[in-house]
Amino acid sequence: MTSSEQDVRAILEAEEFVNRLAAIEHERWAHWQQYMHDQGEPTEDGSLLIPAALVARWSEQIATPYADLTDAEQESDREQVRKYLPAVIDQLTRTTRPS
Repeated sequence: MTSSEQDVRAILEAEEFVNRLAAIEHERWAHWQQYMHDQGEPTEDGSLLIPAALVARWSEQIATPYADLTDAEQESDREQVRKYLPAVIDQLTRTTRPS
């Protein structure tokens, strides 16, 4: 591993940066969980019943490699990645600016 690669690794593995990405990931996860809860039907015992059509759709998406997803499904994944990019760009440019 070159010195440059070690520098980039150290920048991207910094605890503060990992925590920043973890916060973004939590927001993404919470948004998805809220969506799932909104799709489900609450039952008497407090659990959620997910409609069979959604289970089938999501199961198919889970089993499909990214390259084989529809354009809309790929764009949805790219949209999620774009939420991380500002933090990555900021981390790299902030820590690599000349003094």
